[in-house]
Amino acid sequence: MEYTTVRRVVTGHDAQGRARVVDDRDVEPITSELMPGCAFFRLWGRDERPAFPDDGSPRPAESWYPPRDGSRFMINTVPPGEPIPPADLDTAAALQELERRMPGAMAANEPGAPGMHTTDSIDYVLVVSGEATLELDDGERTVLRAGDVLVQNGTRHAWYNRGTEPCTIVGVAIGADRTRPA
Repeated sequence: MEYTTVRRVVTGHDAQGRARVVDDRDVEPITSELMPGCAFFRLWGRDERPAFPDDGSPRPAESWYPPRDGSRFMINTVPPGEPIPPADLDTAAALQELERRMPGAMAANEPGAPGMHTTDSIDYVLVVSGEATLELDDGERTVLRAGDVLVQNGTRHAWYNRGTEPCTIVGVAIGADRTRPA
């Protein structure tokens, strides 16, 4: 299942505290020639814990991944295989544009370990179509297919699509504390 846009409907409360639809619009994907065929939909996010009633308006959500008490809601589609950028791509300009549209997402990836990253969040992931391979820091791999879910507890990991069709996942990330071992 690939999306060209995603319809996002947002509710909130009016001045009397009654529920209302406050926004109904299509969200465009974030794409980059650095990752041909990939589409990232940032559907909602906030950097603080919610308190209701509220008017349903967007709250600050600066970085791609949530801070403590923050959350993010997204849909990602990844084509099979390794996305290969065009040979004539201005990589520096493409990285700058990606940083503008997905702040901190690329910086979270470890140098020398493509796609490997760790976030201070608990992530709830549902594979909607295709298959995704989750790789953990010791090389352990788990294939997730349409209908499978993952509860990602702040572990070091990477995602790959080693299947034959695009993979679409829905994810909710909720910011968490990370304690450092003594």
